[in-house]
Amino acid sequence: MLALTMGDPAGIGPEIAQGAWRALRGELPFVLIGAESMGRPVDSVAEAASIFAEALPVLPVALPVAPAPGRPDLRNAPAVIESIARAVELFRDGDVGGVVTNPIAKSVLKQAGFPHPGHTEFLAALYDAPGREVMMLAGPSLRVVPVTIHLSLREAIDRLSTEEIVRVARTTDRALRRDFAIPAPRLAIAGLNPHAGEDGYMGMEEIVLIRPAIAQLRAEGIDASDPLPPDTMFTEAARARYDAAICMYHDQALIPLKTIDMANGVNVTLGLPLVRTSPDHGTAFDIAGRGLADPSSLVAALRMADRIARNRSIA
Repeated sequence: MLALTMGDPAGIGPEIAQGAWRALRGELPFVLIGAESMGRPVDSVAEAASIFAEALPVLPVALPVAPAPGRPDLRNAPAVIESIARAVELFRDGDVGGVVTNPIAKSVLKQAGFPHPGHTEFLAALYDAPGREVMMLAGPSLRVVPVTIHLSLREAIDRLSTEEIVRVARTTDRALRRDFAIPAPRLAIAGLNPHAGEDGYMGMEEIVLIRPAIAQLRAEGIDASDPLPPDTMFTEAARARYDAAICMYHDQALIPLKTIDMANGVNVTLGLPLVRTSPDHGTAFDIAGRGLADPSSLVAALRMADRIARNRSIA
């Protein structure tokens, strides 16, 4: 059994939750933590499991304002946050094997006083482990991990460091072994600059920051490549040579993943005790309530959370 958060109730979360239930009703049970109107209310995870074949079970969270598709309301922000916190509590108590999070609207939560850049950082705070969290985006043919995440490009470059590259790559290596059952992971390390710096002619970061990190990782027995030119490392032939790409900033990682397979991409949190996945898309307020939302990424996220939980149980 997995716990699914509602995300922003004015987005496509409620629709794709129903779509995922229809796709998985005979395969993989989950319980939605959200408004009563999103499914059939239940009092416990055990009750949720017993009715999953008949209806989408919902552990109710009270919403101050009835959600209107496409029109987020700040007054519902505390309920969105409560849904996440309750899902994590269920995992900690052993009631569920993993948590899957529906998309939130970061700007809406920020206006309501939410102090975290996104889900990943909030989950780390719930575990009192800020700085240990790492974000991976995973699809059938590519896994990417950005070293810097929710920062402007200028700030991301300023914050990039050898130490952070090493931390993220170490965490990724451990997660590939434990969560993805890959006994000897191969990490592709992206360069920051065009042509991976061209030996310093197009930037010094590869020489000053990235190569020292690679040397340290190799000294620890981690299979890390030389800095690779970002414009060629995501071709089909190149992807066959590694298990995950360590990228230097957010879009360097997410653009290729979403271009190659947006529908089946999954956001995975590494570095925490929590098993957590999420669809790789946002709230899609522009199509909410119109019956156009595709649940494929959420289905993939639920299946991946289940696989990670099973891999951990036998590790």
